[in-house]
Amino acid sequence: MSETLQPAERPQQAETLQSAEEPQRAEIPQPAEEPRRGAVAAGAPPRQDPVAAGSPQQQPGPVVAEEAPPARRDRRVLRAVLRWTAAVAVFGVIGAATAYGVTEQKRTDLPGLATESDGRWTFPAIEKPPLPAGSPAPFADGNDSETHYADLRKLVLPRPADATPDTALAGKDGWLPTSVYLDAYEKEARRDLGQQLEDDGLREIAARGWTTPDGTHTRIYALRFTSAAFSRIVHADLTDNVASPADAPYADEQYGGWAEKVDVPYTKRNVFTEAKPYGRTAERYAYIEAGDVIALVIQSGKAALPPRITFQQTVVLQSQLLG
Repeated sequence: MSETLQPAERPQQAETLQSAEEPQRAEIPQPAEEPRRGAVAAGAPPRQDPVAAGSPQQQPGPVVAEEAPPARRDRRVLRAVLRWTAAVAVFGVIGAATAYGVTEQKRTDLPGLATESDGRWTFPAIEKPPLPAGSPAPFADGNDSETHYADLRKLVLPRPADATPDTALAGKDGWLPTSVYLDAYEKEARRDLGQQLEDDGLREIAARGWTTPDGTHTRIYALRFTSAAFSRIVHADLTDNVASPADAPYADEQYGGWAEKVDVPYTKRNVFTEAKPYGRTAERYAYIEAGDVIALVIQSGKAALPPRITFQQTVVLQSQLLG
């Protein structure tokens, strides 16, 4: 743009144009002495055209002093104004496009503004399974037993991305024998717990497990009872440490912890963390009560507790699936 505007050369061009026009102006007499057109003054030598004679000299004569036409200067100013206006408009469009691009991009796509992952797992799309025709939702009006009529196997949280499935919990057609569920508890408690489950109307068990690349092992069991009344009795007994998933002391995280603050409607849960010193593995586990279903979520890691963030994520998502 600076090469287009050359203020130093414009006056010279104007002078050239003016000097080219001056021979014609020199031939124009003063208004008071204007003779008839085509007449020649008596005794005056014939007029020679300086251009035709090849002489660079201009013939002397009266010169009418005139200023350069103001239109040329106005056009130069106008062109400069238009150029600057166009430049401002272009920069404005570029700036607006840049701002739009920054606001539309994800934070992780911008250098220097990337947000590091907090360690949560990536689960597939989670949707509640469809209900059989004519069946109410578990907490709908009129469903006093708070029964989950949907397929219990589809009410168990799916495994996250990059996780290896636990084939021991696959069961037969997705249904888990009670004996496999009892293996999650210490040996001394299995017999009594098995009898209690039978007496309190246990109907079926579904489960799923997986191991993530960091070595965290997750197991989820879903137990369906005859009604919500029986599930409440069993849940109360389990959380009173009648039986725990391992032979180790646990601390209850329910009161004053995250489990009390994260509310999922129609669910109740109790969360436990293994206390030090750990053995070969360390565990966190949680019971979730939702109508006629009780879910047990267990996460274990080798020689250290699993990350709390993944445990919370798993428990909350399983609660939402049942609630």
